[in-house]
Amino acid sequence: MNRLVYFPGCALKDQAQGYEAATLAAVQALGYAVQELPRWNCCGTVYALAQDDLMRHVGPVRNLIRAQEQGATELLTLCAMCYNTLSRSALFVRNPENLRRINAFMDEEEDYRGGVRVLHLVQWLAEIGPERLARAANPGLQGLRIGAYYGCTLLRPKEVAVDHPEKPEIMEGILAALGAEPVLFPERVECCGAYLAVTRPEAVRLRVGSILLSAAHHGAELVVTACPLCHFNLRERRPLGAPRLPVAYLGEVLAWALGTQPIPEEIARTVGVRR
Repeated sequence: MNRLVYFPGCALKDQAQGYEAATLAAVQALGYAVQELPRWNCCGTVYALAQDDLMRHVGPVRNLIRAQEQGATELLTLCAMCYNTLSRSALFVRNPENLRRINAFMDEEEDYRGGVRVLHLVQWLAEIGPERLARAANPGLQGLRIGAYYGCTLLRPKEVAVDHPEKPEIMEGILAALGAEPVLFPERVECCGAYLAVTRPEAVRLRVGSILLSAAHHGAELVVTACPLCHFNLRERRPLGAPRLPVAYLGEVLAWALGTQPIPEEIARTVGVRR
């Protein structure tokens, strides 16, 4: 059985536990043993905007060292924010001087040698290929119209984007392979409001309402995301009058398609009624 070394991050051990459980069961059903990274620490969640903020890279690079200690050349994560933070720090230390400085700072760790690739779930699923996903999928999702919501951190900045920042198709390819009908909608690459949910919830409600309206207008029956913060905002910060579209994680849809988790009644009912 192939091995995947996995970085969960904080949200997957708290409000997104269901995302983790569903996804890991589905990944194992595809024939992969998942090894959680020992002694992982918070990635920092938000990437530093200052050009010379070495301290903000310590947490992410420590996790890359943990992966290195496991002999891993790839580190899988399910959270879009963790992916963004870890992969940008991995990019930062490709510069030899940056790598020298951060290794000198972390004098109680073994030196990071570079070479660990941070890989998000959507990239991993795309790389194992649509044929393999299609062979493993059951017919339960056939015809379900799903809108993939990317948000910001999977697509920006372009140096770490999992696909084209304005016209991504990677999640749509995965959904099609699983038997669903992908729905393209203009707001799928726009920000949900992110942490403004705390300081300016009314701004988030405006953004969420616009996203859900765009998805519903283009025929989506379900919205799928790979970001815990986006998932929270789309579910919990929708304004009155916004379309009541269900929102799920990509890993949950994967689990439904592979049969490792039952399809929720409201989703099964939607498909059944239309059939």
